[in-house]
This record gives sequence, C-alpha cells and structure tokens, in this order.
Amino acid sequence: MKTLILASASPRRKALMEQIGLQFQVDRWDQPETEYLNLKPEQLVATLSLEKAWNISQKYPEALIIAADTIGVLRGKIVGKPHTPEEACKILHMLNGRSHRVITGLAILDSASKRTVTRIEETRVFIKRLSSAEIEKYVETGEPLDKAGAYAIQGLGSIIVEKIIGDYYNVVGLPLNALAECLKEFGVKVL
Repeated sequence: MKTLILASASPRRKALMEQIGLQFQVDRWDQPETEYLNLKPEQLVATLSLEKAWNISQKYPEALIIAADTIGVLRGKIVGKPHTPEEACKILHMLNGRSHRVITGLAILDSASKRTVTRIEETRVFIKRLSSAEIEKYVETGEPLDKAGAYAIQGLGSIIVEKIIGDYYNVVGLPLNALAECLKEFGVKVL
C-alpha cells in the first residue's frame, strides 16, 4: 500500500484520521488564500484542497496525498477564523440564533499516477440564541480563536450548537465517511 500523507497541520484532522485507524505521515504547505477569495465557497474549498495536495505531492513521488479545506458560510459570505477576541465576538454575534453552512473540500491525489478524487461535503449548523454575556464568556475561554466560525463543535462550543444537519466530522474539519469512500477508489479500505 502507498504511504498516506495528510497535507495539514490541523491537530483535529490528524486525530480524526488516527480515530479510524489510518497509518499516515503529516506534512503541510502554507499557501496564500487571498488570491482565491473571489471564488464561490464550494469552488474555494475545492481549489484550495486540490492545490494543497498538488504542492505536497512534489515531495512524495509514490504516495496518496490527502488534503482538505473547511470554511463556514453565512448568507453566501465566508466566515473566517478569528485571530483576536474582538473578532471572535463579532463572528459569534453574526452566527447567534442562526444557521450557517460548513463546507469542506476534500482531495486525494496519487502522486505517481496524478489521479485525483475530489469531494465537497456540506453540513448545516444551527447556533442557539446566546446572550452577549454567554458569547463573551465563551470567547474568554480562548477556544474560538483560530477556529473557523469562532467555535469548536468538538469542545466547549458543542453547547452553543443547537443541532446540525449532515456530517458532524465535517464540522470538526474532515468528513470521515467521504474520506473513506474516496480512499476506496484508490484501493484503501478503512473497514
């Protein structure tokens, strides 16, 4: 079996792949995402995940490269990752009492044959109605920083999520069912 390379430094993606028993290495490529921000959300995640896979594949001539890119979308606009508590508060006030979409582009590339399989996964997330004090208290934990949408569904942020429609693991950052299905196309079976 070919070596699997996860093209991501995300500890959540790494943990999810370990959770389903995959043996893999981690490598990352940091790319400027600003040049693609004019794309529609689905096109953006598809482009970024495929670009990550292609760039990492240059280092590994005989491997399967797994790359993903996840964003939140509210009313057609991308919800980014906050870098300050103020940004986190602003994002959470925007999402407060509303639903938004979490979209992941998943790409798997066989670096030897150059064959690719891509997938777009979407999950709808409903954030419950929160008071300003609840938002501030959550932001004070530090958890929302550098998280798409300013929350971590797998952490304390789970209590601000009222419900989801779709793949929970997509919201964490890697849709495991889609990953397993895509890997089958390369002869890699998780089960």
